[in-house]
Amino acid sequence: MKNLTTLVLAACAAIAGSAFAQNAPLTTDIQAAKPHSAYVQDSRGVIVRNSTGLCWRTGYWTPADAVPGCDAPLCVAPETLVDGKCVAPPPPPAPPVVAPPAPAVVPAPAAPVPTSEKVSYSADAFFDFDKAVLKKEGKASLDDLTSKLQGVNLEVIIAVGHTDAIGTDAYNQKLSIRRAEAVKAYLQSKGVEANRIYTEGKGEKQPVADNKSSAGRAKNRRVEIEVVGTRSK
Repeated sequence: MKNLTTLVLAACAAIAGSAFAQNAPLTTDIQAAKPHSAYVQDSRGVIVRNSTGLCWRTGYWTPADAVPGCDAPLCVAPETLVDGKCVAPPPPPAPPVVAPPAPAVVPAPAAPVPTSEKVSYSADAFFDFDKAVLKKEGKASLDDLTSKLQGVNLEVIIAVGHTDAIGTDAYNQKLSIRRAEAVKAYLQSKGVEANRIYTEGKGEKQPVADNKSSAGRAKNRRVEIEVVGTRSK
């Protein structure tokens, strides 16, 4: 009786294998992993497929018995099934290296350009006729000048004395120098450094008006003061 049962089961398996083989599409044969496979096998041990290309499972089948290429892919995302194997996707390309922008070039501030300001004072406002002693009005004019030096990077003050044509050339030359030195002494008393003040006398050599009239001679008796420096903004 036992031998008869064995023969019947073997015949059924052979018939089932033949039927499955007729319906199986042209796919790559997959060898069963073990004799008592979770899939139906033919006489060669090849797993039988149905008409949709999926392998026939037996009652022994569990997810642990899944064969790549037989069942639907059982790969764990993000893996994919490639040639029956679960393959991880290639790593994403590295982001392009972006060089930081070059720092903006800030142009160096331009060096201040020395400026020159010249003022001319009448000698009558500074000195009495034929004198080299500063008058009250002359001191007031110099006070106004020193107040304007605030905010100026002083380089030099040039004081040049002049006279009219009355008297000899030699006398007028010395008189013009004494007047320029009197201006320098007063500016020093107001805090201007001595080495910043340059004095010179021109005598009667550089008239600005005609010495033949009293009005012209008055214009020639003068002290010219020039301030050279840069003004802070």
